[in-house]
Amino acid sequence: MKPFLHAHATHPEPHLALALAAAQIDAQRSHAGAVQQPTLGWLYLTDHFAGAAAALLADAQQRWPGVSWVGAVGVGIAGNGVEYFDEPAVSLMLAELPREQFALFSGRRPLATTAGFEPSTAQVHADPETADLGELVAELAQRTRTGYLFGGLASARPAGSAEGPDGSRCLHIADGVFQGGLSGVAFDERVMLVSRVTQGCQPVGPVRRITAAERNLVLSLDGEPALEVLLRDLGVDMGAPREALPRLRQTLVGLSDAGDDVLARPGQFGTDTRVRHLIGLDPGRRGIAIGDLASEGTQLAFCRRDTEAARRDLVRICSEIREELEPENAPLQPALQGGRAEQAPAAAQHIAGAVYVSCAGRGGHHFGAPSAELAIVRRALGDVPLVGFFASGEIARRHLYGYTGVLTVFAA
Repeated sequence: MKPFLHAHATHPEPHLALALAAAQIDAQRSHAGAVQQPTLGWLYLTDHFAGAAAALLADAQQRWPGVSWVGAVGVGIAGNGVEYFDEPAVSLMLAELPREQFALFSGRRPLATTAGFEPSTAQVHADPETADLGELVAELAQRTRTGYLFGGLASARPAGSAEGPDGSRCLHIADGVFQGGLSGVAFDERVMLVSRVTQGCQPVGPVRRITAAERNLVLSLDGEPALEVLLRDLGVDMGAPREALPRLRQTLVGLSDAGDDVLARPGQFGTDTRVRHLIGLDPGRRGIAIGDLASEGTQLAFCRRDTEAARRDLVRICSEIREELEPENAPLQPALQGGRAEQAPAAAQHIAGAVYVSCAGRGGHHFGAPSAELAIVRRALGDVPLVGFFASGEIARRHLYGYTGVLTVFAA
């Protein structure tokens, strides 16, 4: 598989932003061994361009005839080592894959197994307002051979709000622009990829088991009233609300199915943990309300966002991907980074392209500086083609996640 073409650009006028990115693509195509006949493209837009999404897709289709396009709108988007927030921007990537090895799907074109094509994995984009989205994601995973999905939910600031651009909508793309439902691209087993989930929260108490619940209300944990367990695990006293309330507002819950490994290692969630908001307390029933359906037997741990833990876990998944792709004892290769020679990971030679979907709550300054999160990925993987966006929820395996990152690389 040839290294993918990729580009990103910002400009107040949407078609000029795409033209700037297209010029970068054209320059890359002039190199020997580059993609010449792309068949699949990724197109990500900041929410400033949501109102022009259909026109930009038509522009891309005219510039690169015969390319199938997937993508989404995000409050932020990503290129290799770069994040765009609060500015109009586009990020795109083009691949030359055999057409029989992938298939687009949407509400107009359901995913199905056909003669000569069996979906093995799939990248999914969705509207976060879609009803029963969790069930739809799980059902879609069942249509793939491996049951593995990756992707995220489109994101946009409210239209008409002080910070939201006009015409901002949570849109996703699959050879058309969609609002509501989900869409994406499925790959058969011949498309080799590696995908990992990185967590952004750290547990602040032991792992508990839900022993009584009603819809999203957790009534008991390990046989004790859930509210009392929460206060004890956090070490707070509701008799001192000035100290208790700020800590409660910062508290989230990590959920895992019975039998899953909640903790990958002491003090760090495993990849199957889904983080949800703590949305209320019920003193009368001594319960807590969470932002998901609560089922008896589900494992629960209280947690908080932690920048340093998120940074360590991002480095960890990049290292795991490198180990899968790098041959043993491979030497580091010289590369030019920021005008100076550095040693690039050998994994970069084995990556055709990458897609990174991160939570909108992780982007921007959460890692300490603009583009710091993408800089970590670039240092770990090398100068590889990469696109992505900052989502209102992440998709991995058959679950919806929050405050995570999902990094997927296509093996060359």
